[in-house]
Amino acid sequence: MADDEEEQGGRIFFSNVGRSMELEDEIVLTSVGIDIGSSTSHLAFSRIVLERLDTRYMVVERTLLHQSDVLLTPYSGNNEIDAEALGAFIAQQYAAAGLEPGAIDTGALILTGVAVRRKNARAIGDIFSAQTGKFVVVSAGDGLETTLAAFGSGAVARSARGNIRVLNVDIGGGTSKLALCEGGAIRHISAIDIGARVIAFDETRRITRIEEAGHHFAGRAGVPVAIGDVLSTADARRIADTMIDCLFEAMQGGALPPQTLALHRLPPLPAGPLPDVVTISGGVSEFFYAGQEQSFSDLGPLLAEALRRKLAAWPPRLEVPEQGIRATVVGASQYTVQVSGSTIYVEPLGLLPLRNVPVIKPPLAFDEEIDAGAVAEAVRDALSRLDLVDGESPVGLCYEWEGSASYGRLDGFCRGIAEGFAPILAKGHPLILVGEGDIGGLVGMHCQQDTGIAKVVSIDGIKLDEFDFIDIGAILETSGAVPVVIKSLVFPSLGLGHEAFEKQ
Repeated sequence: MADDEEEQGGRIFFSNVGRSMELEDEIVLTSVGIDIGSSTSHLAFSRIVLERLDTRYMVVERTLLHQSDVLLTPYSGNNEIDAEALGAFIAQQYAAAGLEPGAIDTGALILTGVAVRRKNARAIGDIFSAQTGKFVVVSAGDGLETTLAAFGSGAVARSARGNIRVLNVDIGGGTSKLALCEGGAIRHISAIDIGARVIAFDETRRITRIEEAGHHFAGRAGVPVAIGDVLSTADARRIADTMIDCLFEAMQGGALPPQTLALHRLPPLPAGPLPDVVTISGGVSEFFYAGQEQSFSDLGPLLAEALRRKLAAWPPRLEVPEQGIRATVVGASQYTVQVSGSTIYVEPLGLLPLRNVPVIKPPLAFDEEIDAGAVAEAVRDALSRLDLVDGESPVGLCYEWEGSASYGRLDGFCRGIAEGFAPILAKGHPLILVGEGDIGGLVGMHCQQDTGIAKVVSIDGIKLDEFDFIDIGAILETSGAVPVVIKSLVFPSLGLGHEAFEKQ
């Protein structure tokens, strides 16, 4: 997005439409979300209407313009994603939507599942990002994909209504993601190697693909499999039943058999009370809720059938998610503009500008004495949840300071931040802090002078949410403040799941 902005007199201008966002009370944007997964790829085009609320633009209307066909993600002979074929599909869908790439104001490209592990996945992200210059590009590992699915399916919002426990189970092509939500927040996440395309076959039922997990479950089911073998419906059902038995163990949490534990990609769910509600998202949900008639020559329909039988005897109530297969498609990126307060701390000044910085917002307890260890643990949990712990890029932390700014409280907070961000700082990235209150300067100064962090950007007067990405511009000479562009991931609430379920 950096190439599409120019700063004039402290205002942020979008040169492609020649408008100053500070001067408009309502903005209409055309957006696209692209999800490239290990099994399927698809797009959604939307029109977003934003209205200004104080200094921030909020989404007030979202209209779905076009949902693409669902493509089986193409792979070349060497088992890498076929970028040329994928690019042709993207171009076809733009044409079907009646839109040119230049008409897109904003968007998000999400790489999920096994696709993230393919050698050229990052190159694909770079290609699409370079074509538009307007995309947030995210390679979603297990933690982030699980979190995206929980938000995109509506499970997090559902848990806030009535303060209930909601378990969202997102079953894709290569993995199943579990998110336990309560009170409008994700409490625990997990992921396990169970998916519809761990074994895939052609129209004659000859096996064309077997993942490691496919061999594992076929062995447990007593079904020999090899590339080129014909997989009968009865044998496929035995394999699917074995997979769902394992998934159901994981859904219940607590102690697990060793062979089930070994399949986990994230730590298993802890023991605890049963959820009140269960929702199913991901590709398998299209079969589960009887909304999908097309078969993708995999185990999806049989997994859905087996899971339905299991859940029929389980006490939690089954509900329909707001999104099924498109739970991790981000319908748009919401562009908003805010200007920081003038009590900021940036050292060295050459750190700015910064672009496309992901933001975490861990739950922090601002008690009378701030516990540095608790702060560090909350930061580490947030980084892990969004797959940011590897330190490949800088990360911003948003916080809402409460109480006095005594030396002891500042020191506990800053030492906890430094400890939690250690993997990020060790890679040479700056510490980026974004506060809502008028305390950015004090926090930044303490982090550098008393905690010993060499590179610090600490700004305030900004309200952010987790999943936001921010651009921080250079300091404005006239005010000492910095312009901040916030790009928020907007999770669509439109879908066909409810209609399909009601037709049964």
